[in-house]
Amino acid sequence: MKKRLAALTALAILLICLSACRAAEQEGFEPEAEKHSSNSSAYIVEPKGEDETVVSQTDTSKTSGVFDFESRTVLLNSGYAMPILGLGTYALDHDTCVSSVMALLENGGRLIDTAYMYGNEEAVGEGVRRGMEEYGIPREEIFVITKIYPNQFSDPEVAIDMALNKLDIGYIDMMLLHHPGTNDVKAYQAMEKYVEQGKIRSLGLSNWYVEELTEFLPQVTITPALVQNEIHPYYQEQDVVPFIQEKGIVVQCWYPLGGRGYTADLLGNETIKAIAEAHGVSSAQVILRWDLQRGIVVIPGSSNPDHIRENLDLFGFELTDDEMAEIGELDRGEKHDWY
Repeated sequence: MKKRLAALTALAILLICLSACRAAEQEGFEPEAEKHSSNSSAYIVEPKGEDETVVSQTDTSKTSGVFDFESRTVLLNSGYAMPILGLGTYALDHDTCVSSVMALLENGGRLIDTAYMYGNEEAVGEGVRRGMEEYGIPREEIFVITKIYPNQFSDPEVAIDMALNKLDIGYIDMMLLHHPGTNDVKAYQAMEKYVEQGKIRSLGLSNWYVEELTEFLPQVTITPALVQNEIHPYYQEQDVVPFIQEKGIVVQCWYPLGGRGYTADLLGNETIKAIAEAHGVSSAQVILRWDLQRGIVVIPGSSNPDHIRENLDLFGFELTDDEMAEIGELDRGEKHDWY
């Protein structure tokens, strides 16, 4: 009798456990270890303040990578919103860089790109701090990207700490590996740890293409939020761009106007000039708008306040499908830098 009672009790406990498991499944619960898969869409580990919204993994899988032309931002797979146009600071000396960053901020721009190799991270940080103070801009509205270089990959923690100290803006919105190199996976994995600490918010890559990405992505935990490559009408990456975008990764272009030594030729292209005249805008504005309509973030470099202001004024016109196709036909596969 006792054995039979014990058996019935055990059976009852088993049935209760099975019922609880089924209920959990119906409510959408999943084991804790599976909530952040090796390449999760959103990887936000720091508690958010009252003025920030945590975007769940489900939300970002549905909306990340889509440009919002009203807010002029794109939602990254990391869960953070990034402006879709901004300023590149390559080759700007300290004082010029500070004034250019401040001109961008004064005119409504909020995205700034720098790098260790540009030698102006301190200037970018100074421009951001001064802009925040003089124009009353909250830090959370500004998005700063920097990069560590392959000669720093062997000791990435030192490189990351150096960038944090030089910028001196509390945290880094996004850090990229400048281009592939020895120990690039090691360096990226170090950056992942800084994401966990809340010192970096999003990660990305610069100058990574199909072959490099195919080899690299399976080796890291956090999917890059962005890939930054050379893209302009003469070098359009018509195969690479969709390859990246289909992975939920945003594409950003450097040298959008062709790069130093090539800009005049590109801006003088007859097809681009005709489209510009039809819309009453500049050739530069046409090219930048073409990028945006392809879903590509633009960071044109400039030290001229008038050009910086003009480069931000891209939302008063829209290119037609025919105009987009005409510019698409200008592709020469002509790369203007070695990366």
